[in-house]
Amino acid sequence: MSRRVVVITGASAGIGAALAELLGKKGNAVVLVARRKERLEEVAARCGDNVLPIVADAADRGEVRRVIDATIQKFGHIDVWVNNVGRGITRAPSQLTDEDIDDMVQLNVKSALYGMQEVLPHFQQRGRGHIINISSLLGRVPFFVPRSAYCGAKHFLNALTATFRAEIQETHPGIQVSLVSPGVVRTEFGVAARHGGVDSRTIPDSQSAEDVAEVIAGVIEFPRPDVYTRPGAQARIAGYYAGVGVDP
Repeated sequence: MSRRVVVITGASAGIGAALAELLGKKGNAVVLVARRKERLEEVAARCGDNVLPIVADAADRGEVRRVIDATIQKFGHIDVWVNNVGRGITRAPSQLTDEDIDDMVQLNVKSALYGMQEVLPHFQQRGRGHIINISSLLGRVPFFVPRSAYCGAKHFLNALTATFRAEIQETHPGIQVSLVSPGVVRTEFGVAARHGGVDSRTIPDSQSAEDVAEVIAGVIEFPRPDVYTRPGAQARIAGYYAGVGVDP
């Protein structure tokens, strides 16, 4: 992998931390963005010499702008922006509140939108760049009822990613926009969900954060628009829609 400057939001744990460590070890410059200062610094210490930890809230547009300015000041430019902030929820759809929906959209959709929109002028000026949005299989199919609002938010993110890609590549074909969709990953995601939840690290047949990071690193090296981290995921999704009687 050639050396790149990669910004990763949600980098203090889980997939973001694993990706930061992997890219750092491969010689890339990595910018780690998260709200938890101590955890962020612990990850940064494992990422090599070309690392910049920034304590910031990616769900705040002004904070995203600050991250971009600090990164360009430090490294001169940005090659890749990874929108990895997200949060689950455990609540049946009939019980959802306005606050539940607002939280899911703010963290899973707006955080990515801010990153996409704010880094875009820099990429347009350079004529190249790569945005990677981390979604979920639940953004394709609503497999799990208690994650209802999370499923909806990730469906929103998927549509936003596809339409953003179509818009930008009409005028700037050198700017890549990728969507990566993991399944269950052994991270703190489950216990950190709004209203709590099952610990994702105890769910059988889950993936490690390191395995998912390897897939994302592959997308950085060889950009593709839509990638699943688990073999057979696409067939499973097709089977779901075939089974629910959706007209072709």
